[in-house]
Amino acid sequence: MSAVFASPIPRGSLLMLVLFLIVLGSALAVSYSAHWNRQLLNGLYAELSVRDKAQAEWGRLILEQSTWTAHNRIEALAREQLSMRIPDAAEVRMVAP
Repeated sequence: MSAVFASPIPRGSLLMLVLFLIVLGSALAVSYSAHWNRQLLNGLYAELSVRDKAQAEWGRLILEQSTWTAHNRIEALAREQLSMRIPDAAEVRMVAP
């Protein structure tokens, strides 16, 4: 009876075990790679959303800047707050260089 327990493992079984472990490791690597890819894609979409919001804010700021620096607005502020006016032709003096 001890001969039954002491029999060597057939060579094909050892090869099948090694191949099974390789396939199992490969399957785990594919699963991990897919998960990592999804995480990176989610991060990319989040960054693209931040970029789009920043571009929208930039557009609003440019529009606001053009509104604040409009010539008619500056002229109106100069008249109202600083009591400035455009001089008459008789009040203009030319200075020679």
